Amino acid sequence: MDIAHGLAAVDLLSVRALPAEGYLVAELQTSGDFFDEGRSAWEETEEQYEADRDGLTQRLTDRWGPPHLVSLASTLERSLEGEHIPEPWVSLSGHVPDVHLWQVPGTPRWLALGVSQWDTELPFQLLLVVTETGPP
Repeated sequence: MDIAHGLAAVDLLSVRALPAEGYLVAELQTSGDFFDEGRSAWEETEEQYEADRDGLTQRLTDRWGPPHLVSLASTLERSLEGEHIPEPWVSLSGHVPDVHLWQVPGTPRWLALGVSQWDTELPFQLLLVVTETGPP
């Protein structure tokens, strides 16, 4: 991933007006699918996407300090048990196991980076999410 592209997306989304839904999501990077690929290709792609997330995390850490590392597993579990979980957290919890999370200094906004993977045959995505709804 191009770190400069990721930082430009952060700069843009962290100040852009939020839509009625209350959050913005940017796909910073999307892999190919894995329908005809072996397990090793899937594992290599997962490692690369996590490394790309970590590279962007380091640059944001230089700006804003270390992120909160937030597992979304309990969020998914709570939503499946019927608890109301606000967006974007309930949707993210279905395909992003954890996020690196900052509150953008001087604003009510939260910025999250996470690696999405819906199913072993589907693409990976590096997602950037901006919202004013704090994590549950």
